[in-house]
Amino acid sequence: MKLQSQLNLAFTALLLVILAVTGYVIYSMILGMLIDNEKTELQQKGELLVEVLNEQYSPQGSVQDLSDFLNDQNLHLFLYDRSKNQILMSTMPQQYVEGFSANQYFADNQEDLWEAGNSKFVTSRILIYPEQTGLELILLTPLTDLQMVQQNFFRRLILVFVIGTMAAVALSYLLTNKLVTPLTKLKKQLKKIEKRQFDQIERVKATGEIKEVEQSVYDMATELNRYMKSQQAFFQNASHELKTPLMTIQGYAEGIRDHVFDADDQEKGLEMMVTEVNRLKKIINEMILLAKLDSEQTEYQPEQIDANELIEQVLDRALPLVSEKGIELNHTVDQNGVFYADQEKLLRALLNITFNAIRHAHSRVAITVSHQTIMIEDDGEGISEDLMPHIFHRFVKGKTGETGLGLAIVRAIIEQSGGKIMVRDSELGGAKFVIVFSV
Repeated sequence: MKLQSQLNLAFTALLLVILAVTGYVIYSMILGMLIDNEKTELQQKGELLVEVLNEQYSPQGSVQDLSDFLNDQNLHLFLYDRSKNQILMSTMPQQYVEGFSANQYFADNQEDLWEAGNSKFVTSRILIYPEQTGLELILLTPLTDLQMVQQNFFRRLILVFVIGTMAAVALSYLLTNKLVTPLTKLKKQLKKIEKRQFDQIERVKATGEIKEVEQSVYDMATELNRYMKSQQAFFQNASHELKTPLMTIQGYAEGIRDHVFDADDQEKGLEMMVTEVNRLKKIINEMILLAKLDSEQTEYQPEQIDANELIEQVLDRALPLVSEKGIELNHTVDQNGVFYADQEKLLRALLNITFNAIRHAHSRVAITVSHQTIMIEDDGEGISEDLMPHIFHRFVKGKTGETGLGLAIVRAIIEQSGGKIMVRDSELGGAKFVIVFSV
């Protein structure tokens, strides 16, 4: 069942339950309200009749005169003598008189609802003359009359409920359609993502949480598209980087096999083949490492690292290259600096950046550690503007780059350690790499 149908069905079921409970409560209450209202009306009618009787008939008047007057009123009533417990006159059939007498209703002043056979009556009792006479006027209304009013009211209430339910269901359909339509459109966009039709993805207009989901889906599609393209570029670049040393090795191997080279050239060819094999091995090892860093969280073993100790390890390992290049390597470290990361991986990332900076520097490299930030900069030629946005991508390298995987490995390590790496121009004239860890 579709979501819209489920929502409408749930809403309709809830509405019917509410209306059923409301109808039952109203139906139960309305009869009591009608009885109370009828008792009030009977009381008013009785008081009016008593007032007329008191004005037109004297206490010494005959009962016949009172009976004639009361019969003319076209009401259900009794004229009852309390002192004698006697019914003086009645406008109702004898069967009701006998039934009420048998149930002792006339002597009982507390009972307001009288029953005789299958009929019930609402009653009201009013004294006609001063209490000494004991004469009492009893007015009655059949309960069936009130039940007819009750049923007629309830039928109208049911009609109102039916019309209200239809209007509510129609409104529910419109609202759920407005709610579900963006989801339906979003489903179509997800199908496009499934089929990798990223260029055909369209934005879906929505509000609230659905808008947030739509934005997440769009961001996911954008990131997935970028990832797919980067993977394609990776394989293309990888095949190119691997093919070049293989072709060199193949060329020299075939030349030596076919005795094309003399002894000196053969020796040179063997040295070149060893060099290319080592280069090929380095590329493959870095590709394997990068794949592990991207896919295996178990490769990372975070621990608390003292900043001074970490930078000392970087300086120790960079010393031979610094001495060879004649570069000045300065460092400034916060005394209380602490990082939480995989020490071995973070050391490798910092060494990659530092070695790059030393290779490209003219005379100076500076390492600065402040709070949760590490900056490594040099006074070399820097990174060109067109290369800077792609410098951390795989197989992207500058003029003197080696495999083009070093900075990609650095970014993978830093991001998996909960940090972020950026590159910008340095005040020294070259490039500045900034690593920021979350607190």
